[in-house]
Amino acid sequence: MKKLHLLLFIALLSVSALGAKATEEAPTAEAATEETSPLSVDLSNPQESIIKMYDTISDYLAENGVQLLLNLLAAAAVFFIGKFLAKLVSTLIYKAMQKGKVDTTLCKFVKNLFYVGILGMVIITALGALGIPTASFVAVIGAAGLALGLALQGSLSNFAAGVLMIIFKPFKVGDLVEISGTIGVVREIEIFHTIICSPENLKIIIPNAQATGGNIINYTVNGTRRVDLVIGVSYEDDIKKAKEIMLEVLTSDPLVLDNPAPFVGVSELADSSVNYVVRPWCKVTDYWDVYFGTTEKVKYALEANGLTIPFPQHDIHMINAPTS
Repeated sequence: MKKLHLLLFIALLSVSALGAKATEEAPTAEAATEETSPLSVDLSNPQESIIKMYDTISDYLAENGVQLLLNLLAAAAVFFIGKFLAKLVSTLIYKAMQKGKVDTTLCKFVKNLFYVGILGMVIITALGALGIPTASFVAVIGAAGLALGLALQGSLSNFAAGVLMIIFKPFKVGDLVEISGTIGVVREIEIFHTIICSPENLKIIIPNAQATGGNIINYTVNGTRRVDLVIGVSYEDDIKKAKEIMLEVLTSDPLVLDNPAPFVGVSELADSSVNYVVRPWCKVTDYWDVYFGTTEKVKYALEANGLTIPFPQHDIHMINAPTS
């Protein structure tokens, strides 16, 4: 079966070559019309036409058979050697990227991309060695690539953003981040999108182009985080005593870090209270425990020491109009 395919392929090449030769040797269009092509079939006598066609192909193969065979061998050698080199180069690139600790997903994609690209060039080179014009192939591939790029413009932008995210690593799986106004823990980083899990346990899929197009806040990368609280105390209470009580609450909490040291200071003289900023530092994993725990402990401590946390109040003065 393979031999039959090879003979048919040679026959087709011979036919195309003879057709091209007949076209080049034709003096004028009228003369070409008047003369009968050696490969044309006379419907009135098909048997004789087929015999003439066979004789023509046989003569051509007798004259150019060796050259065709050499072209086939050259094309086969180019194809198989090029395929081996494509596999070798893509494998070396994959191993080099793995040694550089590049993400596995990107390593596999780049490996396949190089393999397909090199193999495509090898196929075009093999066709050229076979004697087939390759300029039209290159033009068609270029036009198809342009059309595909325009059709997949959004997907390609997501892909490019995904590659940049994998290379530069603004966050990794397990980090608590805020992307495009959405807060959650990163679950997966894919080539086209990123999946995060919100505090409500919702699965959120964010396109990579949208993720890289805005600010990315990574709450986990530094390991520690500051808790910002505002506590209001009555104007009638002693400021120094209030600060000491709140600092004592912070320093006695094992979840609050000593370095950086916690801070308490007066931030505002509000309408109904003196407001204090309370800023302890903690590990990222302890943030909410410190946030809610400190708020509760400060209230109990202030009340236990006779200090008051006021609430907004309004004094209303009633003025009675004089009676007539």
